[in-house]
Amino acid sequence: MTNYIIAFLSALFISFLMTPLARRLAFKVGALDVPKENRKIHKKPMPYFGGLAIYISIIACMFVYMEHTETNIYIMIGATIIVLTGVIDDMYGMPAKIKLVMQIVVALLAIKGGVLIHFITNPLSETGMSYLLNWLSVPITIIWIVGITNTINLIDGLDGLASGVASIAATTLLFSAAIKGHYFIVMQCAIIAGASLGFLPFNFNPAKIFMGDTGALLLGYMLAVTSVLGMVKSVAAVALIIPIFALGLPIFDTTCAIIRRYLNKKPIMEADKDHLHHKLMGKGLNQRQTVLVMYFISMMLGIAAVIIADAEPATGYLVVATVVIVIFYFANRIGLFKKKEQ
Repeated sequence: MTNYIIAFLSALFISFLMTPLARRLAFKVGALDVPKENRKIHKKPMPYFGGLAIYISIIACMFVYMEHTETNIYIMIGATIIVLTGVIDDMYGMPAKIKLVMQIVVALLAIKGGVLIHFITNPLSETGMSYLLNWLSVPITIIWIVGITNTINLIDGLDGLASGVASIAATTLLFSAAIKGHYFIVMQCAIIAGASLGFLPFNFNPAKIFMGDTGALLLGYMLAVTSVLGMVKSVAAVALIIPIFALGLPIFDTTCAIIRRYLNKKPIMEADKDHLHHKLMGKGLNQRQTVLVMYFISMMLGIAAVIIADAEPATGYLVVATVVIVIFYFANRIGLFKKKEQ
């Protein structure tokens, strides 16, 4: 247990120390978020590159505290490529199609390192019957990694939101992995949570620096591959449900955005001001209040995930059904996927 605490504190400390340096670098090279669009919440240019501090923290701690297995080496290579993609996008802008290609590349690298969803368990089977995916393993794993990578990026709309939610998700996966005895995943999650929390004091409202695509894509990628490794090590019927709940808030918000844009006949990748945080602020909450509410939602989903990880199947399914009903009732009440009047 001591090793995990030391790794967590090391990641937090490195990220905290590196963030002011990343901020200075962003100003020096002109990596700034200039609010030219109406959907931007902030009103003055803000430095990017907070993701670089998170990256240095994660890579340094993985190198020191984790075994240099083929899997971890490929994960670190993928993390480096996704960070470089984010840096280029933050500085010069990058077409969405090119970013997607780079995300597929890092997903393939992770797969080469052994991060692969081999089977899906039938949640209705009392014996936990599993189905091998065979050739479908690769495309399903790519979809998962690319999808989760982008969900963190999509919720990065308020000060402290993405980094806080990422740390909660990592902590949830940590406890779930500990319950199952998957201790190398516990270490990975401790590092991700520490790196996210070390950055948070500089990013919480009023923010001094943004993580940018550099950080959002990195955290999404790291959470995606870590959650796949957790699924691979478990044959329980709830194996897929646990990471879905752990990453519930960004998955929920992204799903609602897709449904909403489909109903309104808008491009799926088109940005809008109808995300959960926009809706909450539309109800009169300020930035801090909105972020704290979303932290609370993420924590409740995380607690549900941990309960499911340690529960009997019947109890787990009851928790899942209850949470799903509450989520969609809440989404409908605040109009998250409401079709706009023409």
